[in-house]
Amino acid sequence: MPKHPTIPTIPTFADAYSYSLDAWQRSILFLDVMRQRGAQYEEHRTQTAPHVLEFEARLVRDGRTLARPVNYALVSIVPPDGVVIDPSKRPFVVVDPRAGHGPGIGGFKADSEIGVAMKAGHPCYFIGFLPDPVPGQTIQDIVLAEAHFLETVIARHPDADGKPCLIGNCQAGWAVMMVAALRPELFGPIIIAGAPLSYWAGVKGQNPMRYSGGLLGGSWLTALTGDLGAGVFDGAWLVQNFENQNPANTLWTKQYNLYSKIDTEAARYLGFERWWGGHVTLNAEEMQFIVDELFVGNKLAAGEIRTSDGTAIDLRNIRSPIVVFCSKGDNITPPQQALGWILDLYDSVDEIRAYGQTIVYTVHETVGHLGIFVSAGVARKEHDEFASNIDFIDVLPPGLYEAVLTPAGNVAEGRDLVSGEWLMRCEARTLDDIRALGGNDIEDERRFAAAAKLSEVNLALYRTYLQPMVKAAATPPVAEAMRNMHPLRLQYALFGPDNPFMAWTSALADLVRENREPADAGNPFIAWQEALSHQIVDGLDAWRRTAEYLSEQSFHAIYGSPTLQAALGIDRNSDQPPRKAEKSLLHQALVEARIAELRAKLADGATCEALARALIFVGMARGGADERGLEAVRRLRRAHPSAKQLTLAEFKAVMREQYFMLLIDEDAALAALPKLLPEAVEQRRAAFTALREVLEASGALTGLAAERLQRVASLFQLESEPPVAINGGKRARTRAAS
Repeated sequence: MPKHPTIPTIPTFADAYSYSLDAWQRSILFLDVMRQRGAQYEEHRTQTAPHVLEFEARLVRDGRTLARPVNYALVSIVPPDGVVIDPSKRPFVVVDPRAGHGPGIGGFKADSEIGVAMKAGHPCYFIGFLPDPVPGQTIQDIVLAEAHFLETVIARHPDADGKPCLIGNCQAGWAVMMVAALRPELFGPIIIAGAPLSYWAGVKGQNPMRYSGGLLGGSWLTALTGDLGAGVFDGAWLVQNFENQNPANTLWTKQYNLYSKIDTEAARYLGFERWWGGHVTLNAEEMQFIVDELFVGNKLAAGEIRTSDGTAIDLRNIRSPIVVFCSKGDNITPPQQALGWILDLYDSVDEIRAYGQTIVYTVHETVGHLGIFVSAGVARKEHDEFASNIDFIDVLPPGLYEAVLTPAGNVAEGRDLVSGEWLMRCEARTLDDIRALGGNDIEDERRFAAAAKLSEVNLALYRTYLQPMVKAAATPPVAEAMRNMHPLRLQYALFGPDNPFMAWTSALADLVRENREPADAGNPFIAWQEALSHQIVDGLDAWRRTAEYLSEQSFHAIYGSPTLQAALGIDRNSDQPPRKAEKSLLHQALVEARIAELRAKLADGATCEALARALIFVGMARGGADERGLEAVRRLRRAHPSAKQLTLAEFKAVMREQYFMLLIDEDAALAALPKLLPEAVEQRRAAFTALREVLEASGALTGLAAERLQRVASLFQLESEPPVAINGGKRARTRAAS
């Protein structure tokens, strides 16, 4: 914790006068910023398509014109001056959360998800939304619309070396994953940032937001709020839920930081408030689906959500690499909620590989929820590396990895192969590494299952006995009046242009700026002010910790009751989690058929397949890979323009197939390696040299990796004798090593 300032004991009259003048001037300037905030809010809400994008955007597709219309739209981002876009690179598509705020946070500033993607040369698109939903639109309609938007992006970039990379922020993360599960062929790598895919998961004593639904009796309150809105759910309630997680910041720190730094902080404060106060609405049906299926029901990770035609949304259907970015400092989506779905779906890393999935995660130590999307430092580090190395991530063999970032200045070998300020290395991990982050035990799972079942009961009771009366009373004019009276909206209106008592602040603030006399930083009254602020923050934090402790204990006591669990049909004697993704016998049969197919192809191929097999065999001993290897492959391709060039998709397919062959039967795969090589020893030696160059791009080989390279050297038969012939002595056509 930061140290509290030391308080001087002997202030002078001059100190008191200087501080009093400074405090009065800061108060006037603070009120003027509040006036500007209110005016900005009113101007923002009158716009047809308000957003906070820093970049110029051009409409590509309006979701309201689709067969099943939605209030979403696809726009292309115009590169700013000095930014050069490479048309051969895959496009990036950023999708912002519709969780109470308006769109644009993914491109809020130059150092943002959109900004770093364009800096890396990628064309960029953005999927945003209008403030009000199309009447009757559902979450399924939005999923279908986003799939249509992706088809549009793919059609606009026929020469791109790879399918679009999708970035889904927070709520948009699970929405993107739903689209990818239904239409996997449309996707390149998927980056989900701060997305709660497994809402039940967490650690005792931390981040109690997951208990809120149970303590409120389930989702009946969501239905009531939607009915009071005449079928419209006010997103301001979602924003208020976020603010309630940190009362010290909401009630004091945010405003005090502006007041204490009024000469420098106003522009940043107003810029953020433009997004934070851009409240949007949802259809009541949309919000009910989100709460029932994801938050209280937690059904996405278990494969229990179905479309209107009965299709199960199974995240195991996703074929693209999935990059999960989360933070230990995130109190909205802690790492357990961002990564727990992996444990819900899979029993081992081998099962992840059997589904052909590549999952890469990185856990930040401190950044908060909003910092994942808006922090310039995060954009310049994590998001910059993801954008610069998206092709490297795309060709990783199936499995579970952690992305580890090392300052490029610390790289001793192959520094010229590192594209940015950080070196990305993807290290192999197991499910135990995910479990080590903490999570629920079987008793916790039973408690949440009980909360989900009680929610269904309470919702049914509400719909039977109360909903008809609420709907009759909540007419559209009444609902609109209640939305305008929401506390979060009132705080803007009270200081806005419609308040005649604020009219004087602008002229007086201008006069204050002309005669500004800030107190000296060493003024003892400034130290007292800081000390008081720290005491207020400490008091509010203590209140928060007490409330969090009581909410957790209450949840455990209520939903851990044997009587309640028995009444709700929860079997306390079972050691099986009440929610677990089902296994598929059909999938197992398909895996077995694929294994048999790969066994039959062990000796098929040529130099390209041989190099891929050898590269993977040696690389597996290192327990991971970094970006330098792929960059070395690219440079070899450029150095041999006459060689047959594989597209990124072809290269990825070769690497995956050879990887699976080694997993299935390593000895047989290696024994067949000489049969893939050319007969001429000079060609074999050139191929081995290229192999070694790629492997040593990440540093000299040692230990088991060096031993494996020696074994590969013997298999390449670099002496004068030819390799073993196949196909009756006729060689298969040799493809170039690169």
